[in-house]
Amino acid sequence: MDDDQLLRYSRHILLDELGIEGQRKLLAAHALVIGAGGLGSPVALYLGTAGVGTITLVDHDTVDVTNLQRQIAHTLARVGQPKVESAAQAIAAINPDVRVVTLRERADAARLATLVAAADVVIDCSDNFATRQAVNAACVACARPLVAGAAIGFDGQISVYDTRDAANPCYACLFPPEATYEEVRCSTMGVFAPLVGIIGTVQAAEALKLLAGVGSSLAGRLQMLDARTMEWHEIRLGRQEACPVCAARPQR
Repeated sequence: MDDDQLLRYSRHILLDELGIEGQRKLLAAHALVIGAGGLGSPVALYLGTAGVGTITLVDHDTVDVTNLQRQIAHTLARVGQPKVESAAQAIAAINPDVRVVTLRERADAARLATLVAAADVVIDCSDNFATRQAVNAACVACARPLVAGAAIGFDGQISVYDTRDAANPCYACLFPPEATYEEVRCSTMGVFAPLVGIIGTVQAAEALKLLAGVGSSLAGRLQMLDARTMEWHEIRLGRQEACPVCAARPQR
């Protein structure tokens, strides 16, 4: 690290658990963020401020005025722009040294396989069940840790699915792909603005911990937040032997 980096990241370097070596790991890391909306905004910004070397943002959508109530990476001046480009501008305004790759697209299974394989950690900030399942399948196949969050109304949840440890479940262990779930969207049900910030910030924290090798992750634990009372609940998760996605995971 040069003198400018030592100064910029000094508050990380002062942490005994992180230090210079941990910060170097972040600078050399590649994070893949699926979704640049409510959850993706704080994730992208905090990964950028922390100095993650390369951040790939994937989102097909453009900034709408209704997004501005909660999607803090975007501004009124950028309404109509692709969300990935808007988020990249927000990151660059804070930390221009971070390399941001912007992909305005809906990534299908084949595309995700390539994107996930190139990343060190994947953060799922999408808003639909099909995408979450596709991202999970790619992470299992490529043995990449997945940080998945969700938020709607006043309810949020977050976990880490890291099948590099065979005892850990994948997303499909908890939410089977063949199950039927009612898709609930912000446009019809609404979402409490700070909720996506809370969940997204925790996602960023989990991703940074994984990249730097600090602490223990939420693998095997699902945390759920009721923002009405600001109460967290946690349940332990186990791998499902008959899971159609990770039961036949490759041995690493």
